Amino acid sequence: MKTMSYGDALASAMLSALEDNENTVIFGQGADDFKGVFGTTLGLPEKFGKHRVQDTPLSEDAMTGICVGAALNGLKPIHIHIRADFLFLALNQILNMAAKYKYMFGGHYDVPIFIRAVIGRSWGQGAQHSQSPQSLLAHFPGLKVIMPATSQSILESYKYAINDYSGPVISLEHRLLYDVKFDVEESQLRKGSDALKSYFVRSGTDVTIVATSIMVLEAIRAAKYLENYGISCEIIDLHSPTDIDEELILNSLNKTGRIVVADTSWVSFGVSAEISRIICQKGFGLLKKPLVSLGMVATPCPTAKALEDLYYPNQGQFVEEILQLVDKKDIPIPTEKSMADVYKKFKGPF
Repeated sequence: MKTMSYGDALASAMLSALEDNENTVIFGQGADDFKGVFGTTLGLPEKFGKHRVQDTPLSEDAMTGICVGAALNGLKPIHIHIRADFLFLALNQILNMAAKYKYMFGGHYDVPIFIRAVIGRSWGQGAQHSQSPQSLLAHFPGLKVIMPATSQSILESYKYAINDYSGPVISLEHRLLYDVKFDVEESQLRKGSDALKSYFVRSGTDVTIVATSIMVLEAIRAAKYLENYGISCEIIDLHSPTDIDEELILNSLNKTGRIVVADTSWVSFGVSAEISRIICQKGFGLLKKPLVSLGMVATPCPTAKALEDLYYPNQGQFVEEILQLVDKKDIPIPTEKSMADVYKKFKGPF
């Protein structure tokens, strides 16, 4: 076992991708500058040449089109967006071309594009630089979406998605996680398509928590707080909204009878809604209490930190919702205000 930060795992995955396949190329705004997309591509242009690690113009639609063409002609492009919101400018190429190409041409063509995009809050970036579009992207057949919550998850899923999977994959990376350090067990890395599936993080008996991305870590913090009061939470990392392990979730719900779904985006029409659909269709009788959804407030994200702290769910909200599920009213609620104060203190842009 070794310790590796989320950002270092991303850098390791990018290095391995270029070493493993000479046809892999990396495109991204700032991929070859002194910050190297938040440190994940530093040194790669010097090691592999700028023909394989390239900066891109502010033209997401055109650059994604170039990636589609490159993938159709034998390359394995990795396209990095420093904000997931910038993907919106390329949705025609992603959803109408890359996701549908293999189906429309009878399976004769593969489009092995791997897209990295950064989600989540930071220093008050407001409504247009902080969105999490996983439910939108996962809605379209032909497109894989992953949301790694740990360094180990990155090493597992990136290797499979880049080297072995033949279709388009989008990975949504939470910026608050970049500096967080995790234990990595290289001998226990999941292989093949298993690397995309949901998995158990923690066993419990009272409440099931299904979470995405950084909300997995928030679920762990809430669970550790509640175990001091005799409440046991089982946690499942959903990991991929397009590869949900329904049996895993239903078996856990059968044990606990109560479930919280915690996502990094809005609740309406999102991951929580999809988990609710699965439970209503296949496990409605397992519920002892109605499902609880946690996510962003249903407004565009505010810029002011005081409002931003109210906009995102925190540990206190997590704990409060779980206490209501288990009918406990005499346990104190944590007063912590902001995830950003726990995971990363931002001092300025980028």
